[in-house]
Amino acid sequence: MSTSKQAMCDGLVVVDKPAGWTSHDVVAKLRGVYGQKRVGHAGTLDPDATGVLLVGLGRGTRLLRYLQEAGKSYRGTIVFGVATSTLDAAGDVLHEHPMPQIDRGQVEATTKQFLGDIEQVPPMVSAIKIGGQRLHELARKGIEVDRPPRPVRIDRFEVEAFEPGDHPVATVVVDCSSGTYIRTLAADMGVALDGYAHLGSLRRLRVGSFSIDESHPLDDVIADPDAARIGLVAMMRDLPQVAADEEQAIAASHGKSLPTSALGDAAAAVDEHGAFALLSTDHATDGPEPTLVAVYERIGATCRPAVVLA
Repeated sequence: MSTSKQAMCDGLVVVDKPAGWTSHDVVAKLRGVYGQKRVGHAGTLDPDATGVLLVGLGRGTRLLRYLQEAGKSYRGTIVFGVATSTLDAAGDVLHEHPMPQIDRGQVEATTKQFLGDIEQVPPMVSAIKIGGQRLHELARKGIEVDRPPRPVRIDRFEVEAFEPGDHPVATVVVDCSSGTYIRTLAADMGVALDGYAHLGSLRRLRVGSFSIDESHPLDDVIADPDAARIGLVAMMRDLPQVAADEEQAIAASHGKSLPTSALGDAAAAVDEHGAFALLSTDHATDGPEPTLVAVYERIGATCRPAVVLA
């Protein structure tokens, strides 16, 4: 592959993942679409879920960890009165007990119990590793193991709509930290209301500042790959941006640490151990848009390279 072709394939694609595709399926498809072996995603979506899936291309795959840690937003439906083996609609029904007595007010009041910093027990059908094995691999063998609870944060948990009945359905919107399982949240809501519940459907609306409004249906990405690709600078738009002069950019491209004071107020304002994007307009390759030289992390008076791209 030529240098120009390689450069074209660096960056990010904000995909609106269709139902029925795994996140791995989307990655495999885009490897062929972009003629690029280095393709990865930030944050798995279940096959039945739809919405924002961030797919990194080329050197962009090295930056995915900064997107993986970003907060997320979801819209989903919680079906009360039914518990499933996977905590969502894809699983086998384990328990069923009609809950016609609950109403919207009760559901809205219960959501408040889950706001803020909470702990969740990950579902067995998840990619988390315990004892060197992924939970979903154990689940397929019929093995269930103890899972330590994990801290997560729920910043918003609102009921948008409510359908009463023997198995009431609540449409909810959730803003949460990375690592939150909405399936677990749904099941825990059922328990909090003295019954059962599972996640009926799920759509991811946002990862960091990348929203569903700027996502591209997979068919559109296939039809016009260039129009869907975002460059490396825009990919790191959620990080603080620090400008480097020519000398600093050259030093950064060789992986050298830089004094925080030399990078000015923008670097000094970055939180301790926080990351920032180091940009240079002296080495621009995309016209007036600056070049992403590296991602640095500030450690006191020194800034150290975490990912060097130039």
